[in-house]
Amino acid sequence: MKKASFFPKATLPKVILCLIFIAFVFFPFAQMVLKITSEDITSVFSSPSFLPALFTSLKAAAITTVISVLLGFLLAFSLNRTNIPFKGVFTVLLVLPMLIPSISHSTGLIVLFGTNGILSQLLGMNGTIYGLSGIIVGSVIYSYPVAFLMFSDALKYEDGSPYEAAQVLGIPAGRRFFAITLPYLTKPLISATFSVFTLVITDYGIPLKIGGKINTLATLMYQEVIGQFHFGQGSVIGLILLTPALVAFVINLVMKRQSKMGFVTSPVNIKKNLGRDAVSFTFCMCVLLCILTLIGAFALVAFTVKYPSDMTPTLKNVMRMLNTGGRKALTNSIVISVIVATIGSIVAFITAYFTSRMHSAISSVLHLFSITSLAIPGIVLGLSYSMAFSGSFIYGTLAILILANLMHFFASPYQMMYNSLSGMNQNLENVGDTLGISRFRIVRDVILPQSSATLIEMFSYFFVNSMMTISAVSFLANARTKPVSLIIEQFNAQGNYEIAAVIAIIILVVNITMKTIVHFTTGTIRNRAKIASAKR
Repeated sequence: MKKASFFPKATLPKVILCLIFIAFVFFPFAQMVLKITSEDITSVFSSPSFLPALFTSLKAAAITTVISVLLGFLLAFSLNRTNIPFKGVFTVLLVLPMLIPSISHSTGLIVLFGTNGILSQLLGMNGTIYGLSGIIVGSVIYSYPVAFLMFSDALKYEDGSPYEAAQVLGIPAGRRFFAITLPYLTKPLISATFSVFTLVITDYGIPLKIGGKINTLATLMYQEVIGQFHFGQGSVIGLILLTPALVAFVINLVMKRQSKMGFVTSPVNIKKNLGRDAVSFTFCMCVLLCILTLIGAFALVAFTVKYPSDMTPTLKNVMRMLNTGGRKALTNSIVISVIVATIGSIVAFITAYFTSRMHSAISSVLHLFSITSLAIPGIVLGLSYSMAFSGSFIYGTLAILILANLMHFFASPYQMMYNSLSGMNQNLENVGDTLGISRFRIVRDVILPQSSATLIEMFSYFFVNSMMTISAVSFLANARTKPVSLIIEQFNAQGNYEIAAVIAIIILVVNITMKTIVHFTTGTIRNRAKIASAKR
């Protein structure tokens, strides 16, 4: 009886998980803050480069956010509120920018619009992509998929009943949009705005490559730590970068607590409108053409002898990449990604089960700890790890890179599983207990099969993001443990643009392969579930 009464609460495992988050999220961050001195603060704020970098960061992030959120909304609306063909193809291809490191977008833009760019020469341009305009364009390409997915997810599950009632009352389409659609999208709009702003202001990959002489706060932090080993000054800038992420975290937390679960009584009925569909299809095609042109640009460089002097096609760059450190870096990335995805998926499932189906005071604390990493940008988390674990036995090993990625990407997969488990019948375990069926068997035979598709998507999320991240690991990797995403800038700095482009293509191919496997696997699982449900 004691065992039965203890297990439903699972107090000890919950405490252990809380201690893990304290050790690998809060402790490193506290170490970083405590090591900041007054001299560091004075040095940063008195630096002549600080205010221009701050202004550039805010300006670039603000402009990018407006463009990306608007672009993401229009794309999501076009795919969810029209009858255009090839919706599945558009949905897959429009998020391709999320599958490669941000610095690769800069490479593509330079190939197209740089001093010797393909389009620059055709259009007679003078390399105007460098500077603030390049940062904004690259950041829009990198960040709009985030807004697109948020809006698309919201529109996909909107109830169609209010639209039917409004149509019966004779309310015109324009008024229906402003009276029903926009209020419904208020929370996704706020979430998308803060998510995009935070993503852009904390990224250093794009401005580092295409910013020219312009600095942002993220590149300034990178230069202070990597270039001059001024960890204290880098920490001060890191705290400034933490502010928008923290605000976004608090707002999202408040909105989720205030939100109420709704039910879709009927899907939105999409009327026939050839003019609307033609405009929407053309718009989606134009955006997709821009994305594919950008990817095609660095793909072109990847398979030329020497850009831009010798554009003869060749496959030798792949072997050059593998023989100049690329093979080791690629192996590191795959090992890190597989381990992070495996451990992360298991721990996220267990944690989500504890917090969603075994309620207690410690469960609420664990839930809050589990989503805290959303408030800490990768570049700040990486720096805190560097300062907290420097000199320890894990520093300079793959283990610290695995830990950093686990903590950095944990929150989103955890929330996927938390939402999935929360939506299941909360009485399953009680019924099993009444029938003498153990909780373990309920989890194994009922809950795991029902949540297997979500579990696979979690694995994919951990894997893909670990393959392409640069911010969380840039301060932690050395020559032996460096992942493949970090050597892109190394080859760019050496003028080996062809090898840098090859790396971007390889990362893209690996991530597309993973996404394809996940798509077909989850589709098979859901089809089997529908067939089984129909038989019952």
